[in-house]
Amino acid sequence: QLQASGGGLVQPGGSLRLSCTASVLTLDYYGIGWFRQAPGKEREGVSCISTSDGSTYYADSVKGRFTVARDNAMNTVFLQTNSLKPEDTAVYYCATVRLDGSMRYYTAGDIIHNVRFTAWGQGTLVTVSS
Repeated sequence: QLQASGGGLVQPGGSLRLSCTASVLTLDYYGIGWFRQAPGKEREGVSCISTSDGSTYYADSVKGRFTVARDNAMNTVFLQTNSLKPEDTAVYYCATVRLDGSMRYYTAGDIIHNVRFTAWGQGTLVTVSS
């Protein structure tokens, strides 16, 4: 079971730390992705981390502002969101996929673009507004 939390209302330029908790997050050979969906828009893959090689991926829209990191002791993956903009307003979801076979050699960018995530948490709403 994935549990995402940490959303809320923040002013432009502010920060939030989103958390995704699940026991599988301590295991090797998993991809953990963060996605977001704004009203009337398609779901967007925002960030990903691979527990196979530790590689990370960020969409161009968040690069330099968001950071993904894993804390094994807490069974948690964090998405630190800084310098938030109104266009970051969306429901944010975390999702996981077990990497089998050749997928274990995929980078985080390969995973989020080419692999179907199989487990999804409930979303957490991020609203950026003054």
